[in-house]
Amino acid sequence: MIVSRTPFRVTLGGGGTDLPSFYEKHGGMILAMGLDKYMYVCMNRPLVEKRIILHYTKSESVEHVSELKHELAREAFRLHGIEHSMEVTSLADIPASTGLGSSSCYLVGLLVALHAYRKDYISLQSIAEEACHIELEVLKKGIGKQDQYMAAYGGMTVLDIAKDGKVKVRQLALSTWAIAELVSNCHIYYLQKKRDAVQMLEDQNQAMKKETKTRSQVEDSLLNIKDLGHRILKSVEEGDFDNFGLLMDEHWKNKKKLSDKISFKEVDDLYELVKKDHGVLGGKIIGAGGGGFLMLYTPKNGKQLTEFMMGKGYARLNYNVEFEGSKVVTDLRSSQGLGEGHS
Repeated sequence: MIVSRTPFRVTLGGGGTDLPSFYEKHGGMILAMGLDKYMYVCMNRPLVEKRIILHYTKSESVEHVSELKHELAREAFRLHGIEHSMEVTSLADIPASTGLGSSSCYLVGLLVALHAYRKDYISLQSIAEEACHIELEVLKKGIGKQDQYMAAYGGMTVLDIAKDGKVKVRQLALSTWAIAELVSNCHIYYLQKKRDAVQMLEDQNQAMKKETKTRSQVEDSLLNIKDLGHRILKSVEEGDFDNFGLLMDEHWKNKKKLSDKISFKEVDDLYELVKKDHGVLGGKIIGAGGGGFLMLYTPKNGKQLTEFMMGKGYARLNYNVEFEGSKVVTDLRSSQGLGEGHS
């Protein structure tokens, strides 16, 4: 059995500029942090039964890879020449469809396990690009590149995306006290509402491709978001976290211009209330929007804010920064057959 562990992520700046429709014209920039909350992918090769068996929110048992309905697993197996005789189970600390990049975490974790199975150890950059190839080129999903890279790398990470799609990765070297202050002041609360991030990103991606007023509005908002991303990065590097909080508020106002599906009245009303009464300087719905988790930055009254949010039914996610990316944490291949062939 091989077990991989892949961190979830939170985007701090530049969200949406990793979409091909934007970076191919303007280049993209992402600042994000890996969380110590994980996707676990457990892979084992059955010794007798020549079937592919998947356990996720559903279960599948098929004779050939082409029959799989789970498209990420199907294309990952195809890429690595696995046609049958494999069992994969996935477990996660965080529910799917909540804005923390679970789909790409699953794919990257599976690819890491497959490379370990084949004893073909490659760079994190190559793993991330392999995942991008599957999601963007093979499956034609209208999404960006940040989730695959953050799943692979973790950490406090900057992604500079060139117009040709090449990604330069830089990890920030913040002091222990700076990270502790940032994490302490950045509260994350579960909204108990899931959404289809792929559809929301596809809507933004398509809006950028059409010569309409909507395209101009989306493009202008993303240009502002990219500029804000650089300003947010500067504040984080300088340890000016209160300014980071204020910039988050400006970022949120720009992000809501991308689509009327980004937020909803319940959250908008809540956000204005906590800014007014609970010392919140800024915040955002994590991910593409529409639900999932809400991040709120408050330099004071943290306990009061948590009590208020919990009273509203929004549980706080306790977290820290995960500085490692996707990796194999267990490799228990026996001499009975695992790894003796690819198909």
